[in-house]
Amino acid sequence: MGGISEEISQNLQYMNHAITIGPLTIPQGVYTTWGIMVFLVLVSIWLTRGMEVVPKKKRQVLVETGVGTLYNMLYGILGEHGKRYIPYLLTVMIYLGVANVIGLFGFTPPTKDLNVTLGLALMSIVLVQYASIRQRGVGGWLKSFSQPVAIVTPLNVLELAIKPLSLCMRLFGNVLGAFIIMELVKIVVPVVFPLACSMYFDIFDGLLQAYVFVFLTSLYIQEAIE
Repeated sequence: MGGISEEISQNLQYMNHAITIGPLTIPQGVYTTWGIMVFLVLVSIWLTRGMEVVPKKKRQVLVETGVGTLYNMLYGILGEHGKRYIPYLLTVMIYLGVANVIGLFGFTPPTKDLNVTLGLALMSIVLVQYASIRQRGVGGWLKSFSQPVAIVTPLNVLELAIKPLSLCMRLFGNVLGAFIIMELVKIVVPVVFPLACSMYFDIFDGLLQAYVFVFLTSLYIQEAIE
């Protein structure tokens, strides 16, 4: 067990490798995220090049079908009043989907960095509070903390910290847990079985966590604007 723990510890240290450029230290989660963003921008430019009003190319049909399916799924949660937030949520979902599966190609997912998941969670909760203020006004937003009765105000205020923390730790914990399990499987059963586990943890679970993160954020927004 000592050897297994030491090997996992070494992999975790490698996972947190940072690049130092003069006085500037860039964490791995940061430069991996920028790499994913550049990749997604280039892919988006390629997919949307030469688009037609009436699609005839298979590429455009597939893109519109995929985006339309995800859009309708989020629209079903947020409704007409919340549709303005769907582009952000779709962007986060696509980013998380790619970030969670790049381990298949030998890269370290940035979502294994607590700072990355915390940043995403804070962005989402700020959006939730913005949606609430925009819908209710500042006065209505402040009044919402005392609903349904004034005695629960401290708990409602505490939720401002609890919600981003729960989003952050759920995403980080699941991705990191999957990484540790995969390392254990590779050590104990190094042949064939890791491939089957990788199909689950690196693909299915990675995409599932992206969906769960965006789904919960959508529920928070829907609650804020109803």
